[in-house]
Amino acid sequence: MRTPNSNPRKWGFSLRKSNLPKTDWLLLFSIGGLLTIGIIMVYSASAVWAEYKFDDSFFFAKRQLLFAGVGLGAMLVISRLHYEIWRKYAKVLLLICFVLLIAVLIPGVGLVRGGARSWIGVGAFSIQPSEFTKLGLIIYLAVYLSAKQKYITSLRQGFLPSLLLVFTAFGMIMLQPDLGTGVVLVLTCMVMILVSGARISHFVGLGILGLGAFAALILSAPYRIQRITAFLDPWEDPLGEGFQIIQSLYAIGPGGLMGLGLGNSLQKFFYLPEPQTDFIFAILAEELGFIGGAGVMLLFLLFLWRGIQVALRAPDGFSSLLALGITGMIAIQCMINISVVIGLIPVTGITLPFLSYGGSSLTLTLSSVGILLNVSRYSKL
Repeated sequence: MRTPNSNPRKWGFSLRKSNLPKTDWLLLFSIGGLLTIGIIMVYSASAVWAEYKFDDSFFFAKRQLLFAGVGLGAMLVISRLHYEIWRKYAKVLLLICFVLLIAVLIPGVGLVRGGARSWIGVGAFSIQPSEFTKLGLIIYLAVYLSAKQKYITSLRQGFLPSLLLVFTAFGMIMLQPDLGTGVVLVLTCMVMILVSGARISHFVGLGILGLGAFAALILSAPYRIQRITAFLDPWEDPLGEGFQIIQSLYAIGPGGLMGLGLGNSLQKFFYLPEPQTDFIFAILAEELGFIGGAGVMLLFLLFLWRGIQVALRAPDGFSSLLALGITGMIAIQCMINISVVIGLIPVTGITLPFLSYGGSSLTLTLSSVGILLNVSRYSKL
């Protein structure tokens, strides 16, 4: 591997292009395209509900624009911070994330929505600590795995300590509970550990234990069992647990090849609950059809390809794992969300990166991309 960039200004910050290496325009294009489509679709999907609930059809769209502005500002600043700075503050960031995960469980501090205590209210807005924990853990794990890479093949010295860290964070998230975010976090970290050189045999053993633990998690909560049942046969309970997936399929089906046209969705008229969040892809497929849905998936594939290229050609082990973790987190979340919407897996409550309405999710995603863009500047693409 190549050594990190030796420029004496590598720890500095500057808005001048001349002081920074190249920009990955293909990566930036995929991000800009997805974000633009997301803002348009948030308005289209939410206009009817927003007009009914808030007497303002632009209510969600205006807030999403605000979130996007904050996120883009964070992305711009972070993309100009040399990635090595995250190595220095990795422990502090992870500690802050753990403190927030504890704080969200305190009555009066944490807000309950949809049966989960996952938010902390800040004025008229709220933040979701579990979203920021994903990035905090990716940064810390990249530091740990790059420093301990020669021990990763050892069960006791490398593999188990990594798992202990990951499942500590997962356990704290499950206290809320937020299975969807927890699954994304675990899968992302498993990819990072595997790529860092862990033994396949260790993963086989972990997989067997994981299946048992996952079954126990499902059996421990009646609503999760109902979601599994609804997934297997949603029409068995069409007005209950099967309602969302049925309405989602009713949206996707009529979309056909070209769609009903932007703004012409029928399912957003109080059929599909809050269509601007987890099921926004269903409204997009209904209005823009197969072509629109395929276009979005191609943009995600472009992002995935460029992210992998950045990771493969990064200047050192830390930046490579950092880029891989961020790319993997967004790709895994995308695959899970779209799989839910088209009925391939049970409902998990995961947003679609860049597209779904949500301040914490969008801000975290764009901030993460800022780090990825900085790594790309020093990768030999």
